Amino acid sequence: MAATHHQSSAALAARQRLADRLRELRLDAGLSGRDVAARTGWQPSKVSRLETGKTPPADADIRAWCAACEMDELAPDLIAAGRAAASMYREWRRLQRAGLKNLQNSHVPSYARTKEFRVYSSTVVPGMLQTPDYALAMLRSVAAFHGGVGDVEAAVQARMERSEMVRNSGSRLVVVLEESVLRHVLGGAEVMVAQLGALLSAMSAPPVSLGIIPVGTLRQDLWTLETFTLLDAERVSVELLTAAVTVTAPSEIAQYRRAFAAMAEHAVYGAPARELVAGAIQSLSQLP
Repeated sequence: MAATHHQSSAALAARQRLADRLRELRLDAGLSGRDVAARTGWQPSKVSRLETGKTPPADADIRAWCAACEMDELAPDLIAAGRAAASMYREWRRLQRAGLKNLQNSHVPSYARTKEFRVYSSTVVPGMLQTPDYALAMLRSVAAFHGGVGDVEAAVQARMERSEMVRNSGSRLVVVLEESVLRHVLGGAEVMVAQLGALLSAMSAPPVSLGIIPVGTLRQDLWTLETFTLLDAERVSVELLTAAVTVTAPSEIAQYRRAFAAMAEHAVYGAPARELVAGAIQSLSQLP
């Protein structure tokens, strides 16, 4: 796909990183551009376009390039990176112009086929555990900041339907929250009390594992990270201020799996986690 003004700078940067990697493979193999062209049966101009990023490579192009460099084992990661460069970076504003409801529904196909969700959140209660009022307060904040179609109520309904679909599918939900999530007030004290109560109820559900990392936990392996969701071993959805990034490269997915495992080790579960939630509820009574 040719570059357009609608592509984000991050997507373009991802495509350039892939082009740079192809060039590095050629140089590591001691080949010239004409050598790669001869081994693949391409015109030299195609080799130049691919390794300068002017033309994004197809999956078959990447396989052929790796074969020419005698590095076939690198093809899966590079193919995943190529697909990501084309579609992983989605601008929140662009999606929201079509409505927040459409943004919620865009996740339904991938959620429907996922058997295990592993969610780490340092910011808000994950969508699948949100109450309608908490979701309403959060999506109103999102809409106010980014602008877009004013369909917040419809978006909340779509989120609740999506969450119900996940619960009814029998999928497993493994969640690790920073304690600060419990203390960040969205929608007022009443909304937060109900939301935290819902978290306590979720802890009793067999398909749900909920851990909380206490404030002040000593961590020498990882710092507080951006919120992310692992969908089986297929992809990772990372939430940034301006975009949702979908990671599909196997090596990067492996890093997020390691990160989640490390965060889960720092979390407390069961009675200690319930005490943290109860403490957050108690603190809400002191709010004006």
